[in-house]
Amino acid sequence: MVKFGIIFFGLFFYLFFPAIKPVAAAENPLAVANNKIGIHILDVSELPAAAQLVNSKGGDWGYIIIPIQAGDENLLKWQKFMDDCKKYHVIPIIRLATEGDYFNTQVWREPNQNDIVDAAIFLNSLDWPTKNQYVIVYNEVNRGDEWGGNANPTAYAQLLSFAVSVFKSESPNFFIISAGLDNAAPNQGSIYINEYTYIMAMNQAVPGIFNQLDGVSSHSYPNPGFSQAPNLNSMMGVGSFIHERDLIKSMSNKELPVFITETGWSANAVPENIRVQYYDQTFKTIWSDPNIVAVTPFLLQAGAGPFQQFSFINTNGSKTEQYQYLYNLSKVKGVPSFPTHQVLAASNSHTVEAGIVTKDFREYRSFHRSISLSLVMENVFNYLINR
Repeated sequence: MVKFGIIFFGLFFYLFFPAIKPVAAAENPLAVANNKIGIHILDVSELPAAAQLVNSKGGDWGYIIIPIQAGDENLLKWQKFMDDCKKYHVIPIIRLATEGDYFNTQVWREPNQNDIVDAAIFLNSLDWPTKNQYVIVYNEVNRGDEWGGNANPTAYAQLLSFAVSVFKSESPNFFIISAGLDNAAPNQGSIYINEYTYIMAMNQAVPGIFNQLDGVSSHSYPNPGFSQAPNLNSMMGVGSFIHERDLIKSMSNKELPVFITETGWSANAVPENIRVQYYDQTFKTIWSDPNIVAVTPFLLQAGAGPFQQFSFINTNGSKTEQYQYLYNLSKVKGVPSFPTHQVLAASNSHTVEAGIVTKDFREYRSFHRSISLSLVMENVFNYLINR
């Protein structure tokens, strides 16, 4: 019965929601003093070190990006993370992720509507440190290995529109950001799709899709090869966000704020002192763009593995020169708005709401999903009646 309800719910959204424009209550982060310096992390344990970096030299309320996988619905873990963000004055941006495909471990599983509903319910069950609840809807979806093996702009645009409706129905404070795209991807069937081709295909599939969003994510890497000098005009360099933004603006009626959620030069291709020079030049010129909310290089601490070439902290714990540069960079004291009420939050051992005690979100979800879906459906019918 529940499965049938979810299928009906998804079908209803697919048929009616592309025409619905949710009322956004999330605030413009550029309307107030904003510390745009951030960093990308992979685990909640890295938060204190990340805060030390993004809030140094006069900074406050810098940003961090962290992925959350579909099966990682641990209320205690993630509520502690949110509490720590509040403690350390860090603004979290949560990037949705699935998991390695069961049948093909070389790709990430293609997400579906149930993933969106579950993520919206789970993330709204947390007590966030700021009013804006930033969520990025998946990652580099113009690569087949990030989308079940086959890049599909139509499927992504439809799921993104669905996500806006679901998250906004859970809370108008959700600030929905599109996936950062691989700015070096060629047009190679459905294995890779050039990001500009992909963006146009998204809008063709769901006209006005970018009008539904609160922000756009950009992976403004210095490509090709993560090694190019800063170049404002390159469509696949550290200024690629400009070309992405201009294309999106030509297909929408608003200029979306930009979040550069991944960027960085490879240690395998560029000497460290040159990387520091490149960062300095780019922050002083290209990334001084007033429409940028956050610049969060990839990444703080990679450990062993292929991402080590981008890491700001070495495997032995020592800080790189690029870390020292970002640490010493003068920053702004951000003044984000804060929540006016507290939602469901984890205590030391249990979570309590409406007499239900749970240690596992799966129990809470089974209770709350029906309430959430009822509220969303009510919003849909109110819209259909009043339009």
